[in-house]
Amino acid sequence: MKFILLLLCMFLVTHRISSMTVKQFNATRNWCGILVKISRKLRVCYIHCILNTYNLLNKDLIFDWEGGIKALKGNAPESIAEPGAVTIENCKDAIKTRNDKCIAAMEVAKCLHDDNPANYFLP
Repeated sequence: MKFILLLLCMFLVTHRISSMTVKQFNATRNWCGILVKISRKLRVCYIHCILNTYNLLNKDLIFDWEGGIKALKGNAPESIAEPGAVTIENCKDAIKTRNDKCIAAMEVAKCLHDDNPANYFLP
């Protein structure tokens, strides 16, 4: 199941970076992990790094949910795309904290998880 969720994440990537390979995708994840040493507090910033890398969360802390849905519907199998699109739309207003990019990213991640835990795709 985690493999399917990882694929879903890669589909979101192709929306913004169409020529990214699996190796490059993994390198991005590794790079984000190096930049932000994983601990309880810093894990939240890791999520920001992932969302920002794929242009799903910009510097003004705006969640590009429409871009996420478009990428998902354009690349994922219907069995993943349909419930995933519903979840992403349900989380379009998940960001409540506008002064902390790491907390804002975690709010998106938490919403995506809570809305549909079986299809959660963030690492």
